[in-house]
Amino acid sequence: MSVISTAFALFVNNPHQRRHTTRSITTTIQKTLYHSSSSSNTNTNNNNNYDEQQRNNYDTGTFTSLFSSPPSKEEIDPGVVEGTDLRIVKYPHPCLRAKNDEVILPDEQEHISKLGKEMLKVMYAAEGVGLAAPQVGVNKRLMVYNPTGDSKKWLEEKILVNPKIVEFSEAKDEEMEGCLSFPQMNGEVNRSKWIKVEAMTPRGKKVKKKFKGWEAVIFQHEYDHLDGVVYIDRLADETREKVQPRLNELIEEYDGDDGAL
Repeated sequence: MSVISTAFALFVNNPHQRRHTTRSITTTIQKTLYHSSSSSNTNTNNNNNYDEQQRNNYDTGTFTSLFSSPPSKEEIDPGVVEGTDLRIVKYPHPCLRAKNDEVILPDEQEHISKLGKEMLKVMYAAEGVGLAAPQVGVNKRLMVYNPTGDSKKWLEEKILVNPKIVEFSEAKDEEMEGCLSFPQMNGEVNRSKWIKVEAMTPRGKKVKKKFKGWEAVIFQHEYDHLDGVVYIDRLADETREKVQPRLNELIEEYDGDDGAL
């Protein structure tokens, strides 16, 4: 069985203390980035290679540096957020596994601009840093994020349409991730240390950027959602076995008959 949605759980380390905290990319601002000491070879313009590498790379590696933020809060479900008709869907909701269509610009500009702004409201209500459209039941290739998680820092907000990863590092960072669509569970995921991306704004402006560190992790997490992939899909087999009982509970709690495993 496989799973879907968005989140992060992270380790906070210092010489005197080890603290394990859980937050979700859809629900969390906390970050802890472990930088692998492996080489930074790159692959270019091959999304299939990217997906295959990410799925198969479960090695821990040697980590040499650490960035951490304040302790996390409990996961919250904001329900239907005021000013929107949106709410975050949970596994095994079929939207998490469905195909996500490309946005047609300029035809869908008005709709996508409105949707992106509403998704940011939901993200902030969930105290998150990122959200993908399928997580609110909309199967479009659209993501939003703010790496600070602070609605007052609106200049940091990103609404990205039809994003693509066109280049990525083979060197990995490892994070403990979790998700609002998968509450009360987490596991370690390896992601590329840096990525180069192309996307559009809702107004049709082209975006080309290189992301590294925290922003690269957020982007890759949300980008996975657009391909029907969630962090659970990237867990090592041993970790997957540990979270399977919780997955079974979520299946039991789902009140539809159209669940997508």
